[in-house]
Amino acid sequence: MESNIKGKIAFISGASSGIGKATAEKLAEMGANLIICARRENILNELKEKLEKQYGIKVKTLVFDVRSYSDVLKNINSLDDEWKKIEILVNNAGLAVGLEKLYEYNMEDVDRMVDTNIKGFTYIANTILPLMIATDKVCTVINIGSVAGEIAYPHGSIYCATKFAVKAISDSMRSELIDKKIKVTNIKPGLVDTEFSLVRFKGDKERADGVYGGIEPLYAEDIADTIAYVVNLPDKIQITDLTVTPLHQANAIHIHREKNS
Repeated sequence: MESNIKGKIAFISGASSGIGKATAEKLAEMGANLIICARRENILNELKEKLEKQYGIKVKTLVFDVRSYSDVLKNINSLDDEWKKIEILVNNAGLAVGLEKLYEYNMEDVDRMVDTNIKGFTYIANTILPLMIATDKVCTVINIGSVAGEIAYPHGSIYCATKFAVKAISDSMRSELIDKKIKVTNIKPGLVDTEFSLVRFKGDKERADGVYGGIEPLYAEDIADTIAYVVNLPDKIQITDLTVTPLHQANAIHIHREKNS
């Protein structure tokens, strides 16, 4: 596949693991220069060193928590003018914590999901969109939603609500930017085997592994390939919504699992 993004600057949040890290690796392979953001500085530094050495690109690391608007603003404003010419945004930072009935949820877990998946997501977009508009080039925003933002499932009320919010914000952004040169795509993965379930179950590996029992899930690299396809499209093509699931998953609720697995 010929790369249309060579030399462009891509900003990726949540880049220290999972979909974010895999996307950084894929876009680097395609020749994009990267701004990678996360809380784990050591992992970002290792990733920067690896990608610069392997692909001869430039990588800028920003260490902050997306839940802090002041930190988001300070770090993005600290970029020099050349690094502010962002043409690709992968708004990826997000998580699920707990799998409980609404009336049994720990409010700290609720706050963590809302603060990361909605507020942090909004802080990033709010800060970077003006920079993208200023480039006067055709830019692409990739918002990482979920099949949970299409159908709500039991015990997932808060996480589902945050991903419904991602869809709503994506749709509004697309309408608000209709006279600008910015494409907005909401990518909604199904079951993807990453740290996601381990975080949801607070380190309980047995419960986390059970999420993927009886079905071959997607992996972070599959979603990274999907993102790479979207950002590499000709300027005139905008994909608004893209749902990506494993073979035997129909939506957030309906999954066929092989027995004795």
